[in-house]
Amino acid sequence: MRLEGIHHITAITGDAPGNVDFYTRVLGLRMVKKTVNQDDPTVYHLFYADERGSAGSDLTFFEYPGAQPGRAGRGMVHRIVWRVGSDALSFWAERLAGEDVAVDRTQSRPPGALRFRDPEGLEHELIVDASGDDPLMAEHPEVPAEHSLRGFDGVRAYAEDPEASRSLLERGLEFKPAEDGWEARGEARGGFYAYDPPPEATGIQGAGTVHHVAWASVPEEQEEWRERVLRSGGRPTPVIDRFYFRSVYFREPSGVLFELATIGPGFAVDEPQESLGQRLSLPPDYEHLRAQIEATVTPLPPTRS
Repeated sequence: MRLEGIHHITAITGDAPGNVDFYTRVLGLRMVKKTVNQDDPTVYHLFYADERGSAGSDLTFFEYPGAQPGRAGRGMVHRIVWRVGSDALSFWAERLAGEDVAVDRTQSRPPGALRFRDPEGLEHELIVDASGDDPLMAEHPEVPAEHSLRGFDGVRAYAEDPEASRSLLERGLEFKPAEDGWEARGEARGGFYAYDPPPEATGIQGAGTVHHVAWASVPEEQEEWRERVLRSGGRPTPVIDRFYFRSVYFREPSGVLFELATIGPGFAVDEPQESLGQRLSLPPDYEHLRAQIEATVTPLPPTRS
């Protein structure tokens, strides 16, 4: 039994139209699901991913219109790391600079990396993909296939005492120690989880911050993973049916909110694969609220099918 790397990462935006523009037009991801936060159906839950909506490439956002800017601090993920092809860093440096996005070419890891922030301050890093995993690529007319984002490589979080999390990560979740943190690796893909010393300033949850990171499990193992978290001292929620997957939530000892999410049923359960993300999709329990929700949520620009 093992987790299959990162399932998805969920962040917060205060500007859904700008968010859609940046992640679909600039970064070339596909909007694969336009739905609502199932704990607060008055606001969007937007999902961006590769063409298939694959776990491992799925960046999602809750929109709270006009939300104040947040700031990552202890117990929060502060950087999302993506894989790209071997010749992609120069392409992305030029493309992002052309959108007035400040970029930082760092040599912190060979053969280099590229860091930037989205318009609300969420930090991203692109690194050359040497994993051997199947690339999870979106298709965009302005982004050559060889330069597309290839799914997540991992996340970096702030922690005061990383050792406090070791037991749950290694014994409970079976993360393996890696050169820089830990890795969760399944049969097809893997993803790393690493800590950095926290800044002095207290973190503030708001626009441009990560809400939680989800790790992928097969459906048949969901309850067993929950029991493992319990035995390791965690306080997981019951299994929650999110319609597109099932979820268990808990905070790991350093404070980061984790989710264990099943691979499937997937985003094509309620709309055709070829038109994912084109209409507002509502799980059956929320369908009776459609008129109210459609009158409340922010109008969005069209996206490609």
